[in-house]
Formats: sequence, C-alpha cells, structure tokens
Amino acid sequence: METSAHSLAHASRADRANDDVIRRNAVTVTGRADAPTIVFGHGYGTDQSTWRAVAERFSDDHRIVLFDYVGSGGSDISAYDEQRYDSLEGYADDLIDVIEAAGGEPVVFVGHSVSGMIGALASIRRPDLFSRLIMICPSPRYLNDGEYIGGFERDDVLELLAAIETNQPGWAASLAPAVTAREDLPEVSERVRNLYANTAHRVATHFARVVFFSDTRHRLSEITVPTTLVQSVGDIICPPHIGGYLKQRITGSELVQLDSAGHFVHLTDPALVAEQIRRAL
Repeated sequence: METSAHSLAHASRADRANDDVIRRNAVTVTGRADAPTIVFGHGYGTDQSTWRAVAERFSDDHRIVLFDYVGSGGSDISAYDEQRYDSLEGYADDLIDVIEAAGGEPVVFVGHSVSGMIGALASIRRPDLFSRLIMICPSPRYLNDGEYIGGFERDDVLELLAAIETNQPGWAASLAPAVTAREDLPEVSERVRNLYANTAHRVATHFARVVFFSDTRHRLSEITVPTTLVQSVGDIICPPHIGGYLKQRITGSELVQLDSAGHFVHLTDPALVAEQIRRAL
C-alpha cells in the first residue's frame, strides 16, 4: 500500500512538472497522436508561429510539437533568468524539458538558426531523446576568428547590441529586410520586423549577446545523432560556407543547399523547406 501511494505521489509530481514546462514554454501539440514526433525550434527574436506553415504539412502523418523559448512568444516571461540563459546550455535545458514533457521521444528536432546549435547541445547530453537533427541555416560561431569566417567582426556585434539597447524598433526595421533578403516578399520582412520589435527588450538585448558571442565549434565532434544541414544562399547571418564547415565536423552529416535566399527560408519558402525535412526523415 505504501509503495502504491509513493508511486502515485511521484507520478503526480511528474505530471505537475510537465504541466509547468508546457505552460512555461507555451507548448502546443497537434497532428497524429500515434505518429512519430517532430519538434520545431525557433531562432532569435521570433517564436513558434514562424514554423506553422511548415509544420502543418506534416500534421497528417506526424505528431507536431511547437514551443517558445522562455522570453519569446507566449512563454512565461517571469521565468526568464539572465543567469540560466547566459549561455546556450540554458536553452538546451529547456529543450530537453520540453521534449520530456511533451513525450513521443525519440523525436526529430528541426531547429532554425541558433536553435540548430541548441538542439546539438541537447542531443550531446541526451542522445536518447533524438532520432535526427535537422538544422536550418545554423552557425556554430557568428564572430570571425582567425581563419574562421563567421560573418561578423566583434565591433559589428557591439554596434548591433547598442542598436537594440537604444532603439529596438529602429534596429528591427533596418535588420528585417537584410536578413529575409527577399524584396519580392515584403510581407515576410514585415513579419520579421514585428517579431523583432515586439520581443521583450530585456530578452532582446541579453539573448542577442548570448547568441552572437556563442561558440559551439569545439562541441561539434560530440554530436552522434544523425544530422541534416540545410543552408540557403545569400544569408548574412549564416554565410553559405558555414554549411560545409559543419558538414566536415559533424560525423556522417548531410548538407542540403537550398535554391532560396535569406535567413528565414521557412517563412519565404515553406514548401521547399518542408520538402527537405520530409526527405531527411
């Protein structure tokens, strides 16, 4: 009787913990309940809504998990802790929590931009939770470092951080067209501008510093989960040669070059991105 009561209490605590994660990260689960699970992770300054046009294409034959990193979208902003989120490891902790709370592991994780590296870090710690990583426009380091060309000088990043600090709306308006790189799709640029501008200022400044000064190059050899790298052309955040750099350092990884420009290919070309995800499954 005592064992049964103890088990029930333990299960109750686990359920409450999972409920807390679901609420904290605004987790939404759709699609087929009995099908393999795909988890989509968003990049800096955006939220889970950026994945919906892609995710809905898998709802008939997959279970879909969308979520917001703490500080983004519909997440619990009160849970944002600068100490916890002072490195990408804090976000990897959140991703592990989300996968365990939502269930369905091992999952395919699709991560845009910095989410690719967050997924990589989470998979190194818990490879049992992942069946595949699919990274969309990822970069292990954004700063140039000797022969390594990440795309940004330190002074460039300091200027970017100062712009967010002093005039976030203006910064968002100037950066959005450059990162989307699709003059033929002004509605996408406007959507990205709104997302950037409406991110809580406290989060926008701190998360940008964490992202742009992150460096996961030394961890790439530890990735054991099968990995697909999807790289666009004309991406100022993640230059095209970064895909080749990652392929050389992630054992057994596959590199796909998209015939699409910009950093937000899942917004500008959702059908093309969905095609590559399905091909990798």
